[in-house]
Amino acid sequence: MTAPRHAPDEPREPDDGNGSLTAADVNGRLVAAVLAGDARAVADCLADGADPHTPGPDGLPLLCAAVRGFDHASAGALTDGGADPDVVLPDGTTPLLRAVDLGSPALVGATLGTDPRLRIAGSERQRLLDLARHWHETGAAAELRRRTGDLGPVTRRMVEEEYTDIEELTLGGLTVRAGHSGVLSDLEREFGVLPPVAELVARAVPYPDPLDANWSAARHALACRRNPRDWSELAALRRHPDPVHRRLLADVLRFRRFLAAHVGRPDTAKDADFLARWARDEPDGEVLAAVLEVYTDADHPGQEAIGLRHADHPDPRVRRVVPYCLPPTGPAGTVLLGLARDSDAGVRHVVAEVLGRSPDPAAVRESLLALLRDPDPAVRVRAAASLAGSRDRTAAVMEALVALLDEEDQSLRLEAACALAVRDDPRTDAAYERVGPLGPGFEEDHRVSAHWHYRFRNRPGGS
Repeated sequence: MTAPRHAPDEPREPDDGNGSLTAADVNGRLVAAVLAGDARAVADCLADGADPHTPGPDGLPLLCAAVRGFDHASAGALTDGGADPDVVLPDGTTPLLRAVDLGSPALVGATLGTDPRLRIAGSERQRLLDLARHWHETGAAAELRRRTGDLGPVTRRMVEEEYTDIEELTLGGLTVRAGHSGVLSDLEREFGVLPPVAELVARAVPYPDPLDANWSAARHALACRRNPRDWSELAALRRHPDPVHRRLLADVLRFRRFLAAHVGRPDTAKDADFLARWARDEPDGEVLAAVLEVYTDADHPGQEAIGLRHADHPDPRVRRVVPYCLPPTGPAGTVLLGLARDSDAGVRHVVAEVLGRSPDPAAVRESLLALLRDPDPAVRVRAAASLAGSRDRTAAVMEALVALLDEEDQSLRLEAACALAVRDDPRTDAAYERVGPLGPGFEEDHRVSAHWHYRFRNRPGGS
């Protein structure tokens, strides 16, 4: 059940005397919401019947105002609500073309609308692609200088867009974002254009950060390529002398797995075998860690051998992934318990997580209790979470968990209280009192809801 859009005591706008808002009222609210950059209010106004084609103060469609402000959330709400991204404006552009010009992949994605390959005429699709390619090949700073004639310094800053980062540049009163490479890759994918694999790779590698919007767009386009020739070119990156190229391949395979899990494409059955072969001989620690992260995301019969192979790798980034390869039993279990004493806190943190999944709590008890005394606070919290969620009900574990209620770290006290709650321990209410007030962000926390469930199970007259 969703919460009402307006609280019962929240004042509403004046109505037309018949108990409903006038069109002018609701459209005025929409204008104010777009100008304020309040995407939630924009969606509310559209749900209340506001006209998505309402003009802004400049006489242009409100979608243009959202685009001009780089407000991809409001632009998406307007487009989803019926605003036309293809309407021809007095200067011959369209809202979508303006979004492409500004170089924000998130903005273009929000303004693109449904079925762009079918909806947009071929000549207009080409105009959009040509504009994005021009910016990409010229460079954002150079194009800004050409347009403004300003030879002064370019102001640069990094901004966050949805799940990616992008550089924003300002010169001579004009501001753009340097995501035209990503915009081009996204438009080609949406329009069914298949550039060479090498070209997509070349667009990504200047931005060697998986959070960069240009890298992200090229990775997405590459992850959708399943032609045998395309895969052959991609697989060849495994032997590329530049580690950035190899990291890109690992990220492409990671995103393919994401697509397979969330979108239903593409099939990644053969990727695990490829990753297993790659993991045996990748020389770069950062790349090997990325390969192992993808490889361990699903079961594969070779994981234990690969984990044992790299358990003493000199790069801690690799050792932080190794525990996911190792079962907590047999020779591999012995190695896993040894990693609980690793010099790197990140490795010990992962071990504390993995040990919590052991089907034999007795076999890992001493290691988890030792990690509960780790000098690193994050490791201690992870060990406490593993013990709290385990089936271990021994006196030693209960004593160690109860002792956490005296800790200064509130997270440790909360884990201890949760452990008592799930065990229906009569000290639970007192334990949560010792946790103290929790700030924002804990509304959906399972450790908080554990207290409610405990009270429900143990209510007077309950069963």
